[in-house]
Amino acid sequence: MYIGIDLGTSSVKMILCDIKGTVIKSVTKEYPIYFPSKGYSEQNPEDWYEKTIEGLKELTEGCGDKIKALSVAGQMHGLVMLDKDDKVIYNAILWNDSRSVDECDYLNNTIGTERLTEMTANIAFPGFTAPKILWMKNNKKEIFDRCCKIMLPKDYIVYRLTGVFCTEPSDASGLLLFDVKNKCYSKGMLDICGISEDMLPVVYESYAPAGVVKKEICDLLGWSSVTVAPGAGDNAGAAVGMGVVGKDMCSVSLGTSGTVFITSDHFSVDNKNALHSFAHADSNFHLMGCILSAASCNKWFLEDVLKSRDYTEVEKAECNGENPVTFLPYLMGERSPHNDPYARGAFVGMSMDTKREDMLKAVMEGVCYALRDCVEVAREQGIAINEVRVCGGGAKSALWCKILANVLRVKVVKTNCSEGPSFGAAILAMVASGEFKSVKEATDGLVKVTESINYDEDIAKKYDKGYEKFADLYKCLKEWYKK
Repeated sequence: MYIGIDLGTSSVKMILCDIKGTVIKSVTKEYPIYFPSKGYSEQNPEDWYEKTIEGLKELTEGCGDKIKALSVAGQMHGLVMLDKDDKVIYNAILWNDSRSVDECDYLNNTIGTERLTEMTANIAFPGFTAPKILWMKNNKKEIFDRCCKIMLPKDYIVYRLTGVFCTEPSDASGLLLFDVKNKCYSKGMLDICGISEDMLPVVYESYAPAGVVKKEICDLLGWSSVTVAPGAGDNAGAAVGMGVVGKDMCSVSLGTSGTVFITSDHFSVDNKNALHSFAHADSNFHLMGCILSAASCNKWFLEDVLKSRDYTEVEKAECNGENPVTFLPYLMGERSPHNDPYARGAFVGMSMDTKREDMLKAVMEGVCYALRDCVEVAREQGIAINEVRVCGGGAKSALWCKILANVLRVKVVKTNCSEGPSFGAAILAMVASGEFKSVKEATDGLVKVTESINYDEDIAKKYDKGYEKFADLYKCLKEWYKK
């Protein structure tokens, strides 16, 4: 049996599956997120580890001797810092934290986007890790000076489980310290951030057998020897879990954040720097657009504003391309393609006859329009996107999938496992243990298409007009956001 762990923003989810990819059991453990100041977003790495161990114990009770390998997919870009005694010295600064705006301005405008792209294939976004390191250096110098190890969230779990200080290319790509083209750290970026390479984890391939679970942890959980693969960033892990590997494939994640993930068998850079150029967990590459708020918009509006948990309510609405209300989903600022930490959410077009249903549907549509922003950048690069595989909590909504198909003008495909990153991690564990020769061989054998949703030309035309309004709204509000 194999374990896939998804270290998410709100919880850690883990699955137990067999060699056929059948999910036998899943366990989810939640932990808190902290917002100590405006724009700040933090978690305590010890919470991740405690809940992971608690979940693994529950997951494998009665079958510990059958566990052969595990791997971890996880939230990207988070800054975890340890001192010489391997103690966490500051809360992890998360992917959706925007405190490093000044540091990004310095990197993009003083160092320059051209040089950044040359060194890392990307430009600076507040979500990336390097700006956070600079923020610590500029604002928490006494803590920064104590730092001996810097790692990403999932790498902290791997380190605690194995004692191996490692990462892999898909997650390392989002550090903004990594030369994506050559899959090694950028000396230029390390010098700019004032850190040395020995402070960073060794880079393995995502599916490599990097280590084994420590004996004391195996004894605690009732396991024998368990191989551990470094895993993947959550988006790359989700792509693997949907079989989006190799070249010329695309997936969309409707999770807390939203992503458009486009695979390639060669390295390339978006000439507008609107999409990220990252390595993939199958040893290839991908372009990715990330919007900071996706299914979290739905959760915010339904639970926090309407004080409801009835997610079936909006499913009665029609996917017809007709809605006078437009929603901008920038609740945490926006990353792709605008790189605008000041952007915020907005409802526009309401009148005295606006219904609750209109606003709920507008939230779904606004997220899909924001994802189309990313798709349009890719299409301008000459990339054809006619089919997307979808995952994440939002993918459970039949209405949302229909809206996505019509807004993007693509066929939306669902696969046999909706677990996303955790299933991808389990696949990487299987490859690490030798069950498959490659990630592609594993996904060809384990991932199956279960449902396809096609777009309707008449409805798509109406959504084309809705998208034009959406794009115009951001342009109108861009300067106002700054004020």
